[in-house]
Amino acid sequence: MYRDETKTIQIGDRVIGGGNPILIQSMTNTPTEDVKATVEQIHRLEAAGCEIIRCTVPTEEAAKAIKEIKKEISIPLVADIHFDYRMAIAAMENGADKIRINPGNIGGAEKLKAVVDVAKERNIPIRVGVNSGSLEKQFIAKYGHVTAEGIVESALDKVGMIESEGYDNIVISIKSSDVLMCVKAHELIAKQTKYPLHVGITEAGTLFSGTVKSSVGLGIILNEGIGDTIRVSLTGDPVEEVKTAKRILKTLGLRQGGIEVVSCPTCGRTKIDLIGLANKVETMVEEFQDLNIKVAVMGCVVNGPGEAKEADIGIAGGIGEGLLIKHGEIVRKIPEEELLSVLYQELKNWGK
Repeated sequence: MYRDETKTIQIGDRVIGGGNPILIQSMTNTPTEDVKATVEQIHRLEAAGCEIIRCTVPTEEAAKAIKEIKKEISIPLVADIHFDYRMAIAAMENGADKIRINPGNIGGAEKLKAVVDVAKERNIPIRVGVNSGSLEKQFIAKYGHVTAEGIVESALDKVGMIESEGYDNIVISIKSSDVLMCVKAHELIAKQTKYPLHVGITEAGTLFSGTVKSSVGLGIILNEGIGDTIRVSLTGDPVEEVKTAKRILKTLGLRQGGIEVVSCPTCGRTKIDLIGLANKVETMVEEFQDLNIKVAVMGCVVNGPGEAKEADIGIAGGIGEGLLIKHGEIVRKIPEEELLSVLYQELKNWGK
């Protein structure tokens, strides 16, 4: 598989590539200069399962803030740089574990060399980022319009700029909001390079549409053995990005641990607030990351036990009461208002 063959890269205290576990990344949406707000958000992301965090560094003040932010967090920090090579250097000098740049717009060969020299001195990885939305005119002209082939050629061209400076501590990121174009680009580039790939569907959209597009795109790419880190890009709370990324990896069998919740669609037999109950259960189980089990939430006592037989534990609602089910067998009846609390206690004492 491609993932097993990629170059190993160290980012802070984490290692990617070479078949290592795929790590989940997100990006803060607070002003990086606001250390308190940024740290608070990173702590929420860490708790949700974020393993690498990216912060924008548009100013000298933001670069200096990295030093203070790093003191308060326990995951590697990537500095996101646009255009200004001085910010890339300042970010590294203030402790960034990786920088994200586009070598094509950093200001020319001399400025790129200055950035690479500092990265080389400190052994800091450089993530080469190319998006379809900013593809250079020369590649659009060559292929007639924005294409997967153009994106890949642009990315490898930028990688070559860094390699020409004698540096190969590189991660590549090629993104598009066009899901199938993004998939094709990753299939092409995986055959042409051994550098680790950071995978995502850029500008995917809101929580609903962005989750669908990211799940489809990342699902295809990751299932083909491509990708070493991932980000689900959503317009909303970045914590939702992390939760979605975890679910994608778990669904593909690329990550173990954490409870999987299955719930039935509502129908005319449903006599409880199944939608509300299922949402409460899904939120509640986030606490039990050490359990690798399946929990079923069913809407009726007629089919509930049968539908939940493949789950380790489940609850099924009736009129004013419900059932506690384990491995498809009814354990006992429970008053409706106690279903959630009983399930919580069962999970808390699971395996004891």
